Amino acid sequence: MEAIILAGGKAERLGDAAEGRPKSLVAVCGRPLVGYQVLRLAAAGVERVIVSCAAGQGELFETELGGLGVEIAVAEEPERLGRGGGIRFAARERRESSDVFALNGDELLDVDFQALLAHHERGGAAATITVARPPSPFGLVDLGHDDVVVAFREAGRVPYWVNAGVYVLAEEALARLPERGDHETTTFPELVAERRLRAYRHEGLWLTVNTPKDLRRAEEHIEADPDWLAPVR
Repeated sequence: MEAIILAGGKAERLGDAAEGRPKSLVAVCGRPLVGYQVLRLAAAGVERVIVSCAAGQGELFETELGGLGVEIAVAEEPERLGRGGGIRFAARERRESSDVFALNGDELLDVDFQALLAHHERGGAAATITVARPPSPFGLVDLGHDDVVVAFREAGRVPYWVNAGVYVLAEEALARLPERGDHETTTFPELVAERRLRAYRHEGLWLTVNTPKDLRRAEEHIEADPDWLAPVR
């Protein structure tokens, strides 16, 4: 099986922490951020990963991600095509006409890709999206009678599901992606109207690395939980 990783982010909000590298290649505990995803995909049986990146960066990604157990191919976008356009552009580099994983390259996550694929195959949809309930950024305040504050509590997870940006796409969905633009405002709403889009619920880690604070959180997570690395060693 193959996977497509969107890795065109500029790391503008990471500032000096990015050290001039594309966001997906920013080091987290000595390994490129996207490298953790590649290793998890390899552990799930993916044999080839296509990286959609900015023009001129393909060789850098090939070098940085070499030796991780999968073949790395690159699709250098001639211009920014948007997420849907980026996936469609990279899909031209596939060698197989079958379901494909697609995900963002700037996240630390522990999605069970095998379970996701099995869920997709059972559902028979054109696409399956991973949904998650991320931690709330706000602490909770318990109120009693007459608005007396009773207690403060640490934030839990938000009570709703959000799109985590990890997909399995069948040929039908790939063919309907826009050449430019965002599939979440074009293709996916169309599939929803046709009841051809399903969801896979992920209860584990999903951390997007946008800022230096996010980068610290990613490093702290890996350092604090050595077992988290077990599936990708």
